[in-house]
Formats: sequence, structure tokens, C-alpha cells
Amino acid sequence: MGWLADVVRSLRALGLNYSFVLAADERSAFVHGLWVSLQLCLWILPLSLLAGLLLAAALHSPRASLRLPCRAFVELTRNTPTLVQLYCAFLVLNLLITQQLQGRLHNPLGPFVWVVLVVSLHKAAFHAEALRAGLQAVPAVTREAARSLGLSGRQLLWRVELPLALRFALPSLVNNLVDAVKMSAVASAIAVGDVTYESIMIWTQRDNVLELLLLILLYFGLLTWAVGRAGRWLERRWRMPGYGT
Repeated sequence: MGWLADVVRSLRALGLNYSFVLAADERSAFVHGLWVSLQLCLWILPLSLLAGLLLAAALHSPRASLRLPCRAFVELTRNTPTLVQLYCAFLVLNLLITQQLQGRLHNPLGPFVWVVLVVSLHKAAFHAEALRAGLQAVPAVTREAARSLGLSGRQLLWRVELPLALRFALPSLVNNLVDAVKMSAVASAIAVGDVTYESIMIWTQRDNVLELLLLILLYFGLLTWAVGRAGRWLERRWRMPGYGT
């Protein structure tokens, strides 16, 4: 670790105190926080897309008994703060579940799971609206051509409309996913050991708030950059002649 000490000394000459990386326990805690934040993103991104796809299909349904409850969920979810939703889920629903189990079983929903569920469902509401706009952008002639082939309403939705809507809504979906990566930082509010929480634990012992915040900004910047690059690659990959440039 001699090279690491040299780097720390070099940064100290610039006025940056990164001496915590030389302490094995603090360095290990910070690396663990990086890994937890990455795990949160790896769970939230696909789950939010899946939930958003199902919500969009429900919002597009002709059945009011399915469409109206989903519309109410979307409006409630996207119009209330994520942090408030997380507190309600973890401090209220989680407590009710624990009480119902009455000590017979262990509550399997820990803080990590609640963050994944809440953030995924929150962003799913935005995904659903983006996909709904994409569904409305599908040309009427395309629908008519599909119906002329004898496709049912369900087949039309899943084989024609949603694949096209996904392409139309992709820029908005990628923007939502980037926001979901940043939103994963709310995990620190309920003591999930992500990079934000571990950094707070470190800077309460050391006077290096600026230094750790710079690392957090860099880390989330890299994650969001990767998501954005993947989105632009998909835009090129899924581009279809006659359906936009």
C-alpha cells in the first residue's frame, strides 16, 4: 500500500484529506458502500422497467377496473416525494408486517429490499407515462395493418404497439433510469450501508466532508454516464426505418 500512501500525500499537498483510505476498516467500509450502491442500481433499473411496462399495459387497457386503479397509483406515486414514500413503507408498512407475523416468522423485508421496492415502483410510474406517450405515438395505419392480419387486442399490444412504443419512449426511459441511479442515494435515510451512508459514518469521525462528497459525485457520475451510454447504444441498435431518425 506504499503507492496509496504516496497518492494520499500528493492529494494532501493540494489540500485534500483522503487519509481515511489508509485505515483498513474505513477503506473497507467505503468500498462496501460502493458495492451496495451498485447492487441497488442493478436491482432497481430492471425492476422499475418491468413494473413500468406492466403499468403501461394496464393504463392502455380498455377495462376500467384495471386502468383506473393503475392510474390512481401512478398519480399518487409520481406526485409525492420518494423519501416520504420510503419512510411510509419502512416505518409503517414494515412495522405492520412485523406485527402481523407476531414473532412466528422473521420479516424478510429488510431496509435494502424496501429501498429497491420503493424506488423501483416510484420510477415505474414515470416509465409508464413515457411508454403511454410512446403507445399514443404508434401510427394508426400500423395498428390497422396489424388488425388486418387477425391479431387480437392483446397480441396487438405486446407484439406491435409496445415494441414500437419502447423505441419511441427510449430517450425518456433512459432519463428516468439515470434519475433512478441518483435516487438510490435515499437508501442512506434508513441506514442502508450504501456509499452515501458509509461516507457519512466516515466524515463524522474525520474532517473530510468535501473529499468524500467529491468521491460520491464522481462515483454516481460514472454510473449515470454508463447508463446514458447504454441508452444511446440501444437507440442506435433499435432504430427502425420509417419510425424516426
